[in-house]
Amino acid sequence: MELDLAGADLKAVLNRLRRAQGQISGVIRMIEEGRDCEEVVMQLAAASRALDRAGFAIIATGLQQCVTDIEAGRSSGEDAEQMRARLEKLFLSLA
Repeated sequence: MELDLAGADLKAVLNRLRRAQGQISGVIRMIEEGRDCEEVVMQLAAASRALDRAGFAIIATGLQQCVTDIEAGRSSGEDAEQMRARLEKLFLSLA
């Protein structure tokens, strides 16, 4: 299954990833400069949240597309057990 992030969804994810990239660069620079530990940790936490949000947006879109694909699979002869196995595999990949 290919992930198809359309228009605004793709732009939002890319913006979050770029923000995280900038924050990570900032963390590296702060460490190299010997900045205060608390400031470094706060910036690192912000980068982590930005990555989490981007990941969750991608996961939500992927799950939505997966459900759509499963509905299409149902009409193409895929049985309930195969659909359940596909969903289980997807959820386990998130753990």
